[in-house]
Amino acid sequence: MTATTSKDLGALCETAATLYHRLVLVVGPARSGKTRLLQAAAAANGWPLINLNQRVSELLLELTQRQRALRVPRLVGDVLGSTGADVVLVDNLELLFSPDLAQDPLRLLQGLARNRTVVASWPGVMVGKQLTYAEPSHPEYRRYPEPDTLWLSLPGDAASQDSRAQAQG
Repeated sequence: MTATTSKDLGALCETAATLYHRLVLVVGPARSGKTRLLQAAAAANGWPLINLNQRVSELLLELTQRQRALRVPRLVGDVLGSTGADVVLVDNLELLFSPDLAQDPLRLLQGLARNRTVVASWPGVMVGKQLTYAEPSHPEYRRYPEPDTLWLSLPGDAASQDSRAQAQG
């Protein structure tokens, strides 16, 4: 799965480089293989892979709640920009969905993808043409009908798929 999907991701990055928003989302629920795919792409292409939750959380520690909400876009931009790379892989971005930070994660990522290709893991699902994060009753729930971005959707739980494939083999 990873080899084929890694090639697909590379092709999407080439296409994204020609667009206004150079954003590619790797969409899938927890344990669907998003991190594994990004790690494989980083190793194969020499692209930096950023754990956004970790890097941004460290920068937010010294700030007040109000300062955090105001500075998140710049801090995330600084973290991505510090790589100096044309393609940046971003994993673990759940922090951006926090209601305390009052951000629109998709719009923030699109804005950051103006000057470089950003490939971001999106912990959610794409159903038809609707991108979602969390369940409707969850405080971090987001739904985007027909998002203006490229995306690659990963099915279900990769560990379960691997174990089913081994059991059938």
